[in-house]
Amino acid sequence: MNTLMNVNPWRILDEMLNVDSRMFRSVRARAAGRFPPVNVFLDDNAVVVDLELPGKTAKDVDLTLEPQAVVVADKPAAAEKGETPAPAWSRRIELPFHVNAEKANAKFQNGILRVELPRMDAPTVRHIAIA
Repeated sequence: MNTLMNVNPWRILDEMLNVDSRMFRSVRARAAGRFPPVNVFLDDNAVVVDLELPGKTAKDVDLTLEPQAVVVADKPAAAEKGETPAPAWSRRIELPFHVNAEKANAKFQNGILRVELPRMDAPTVRHIAIA
């Protein structure tokens, strides 16, 4: 039975810190590389990638399309002379098929970045006659 007289104040502090740790676990998870949250929707013709970026604008985000991936990163603040700035966060989303970057479409609305990527036609196999 715990009474007020035999309660260790350091244990109470430890319990409070553990509660705090559990409450902010999702914040730490985002900082550890799972930020921003992403939803990916696939169909036969395209892939749609939604990224939650509250408080950001289109000017704050750098979007790079690769043949089979989307890379979204925070635009780094200006660095001092001679230093290469690093983004505060970056997220790479691998895609299950090649996408046509030239027909891609991206829009930013209400803190959501939506990237629509049409599927690229499969490359055809070509036989070459040997002379």
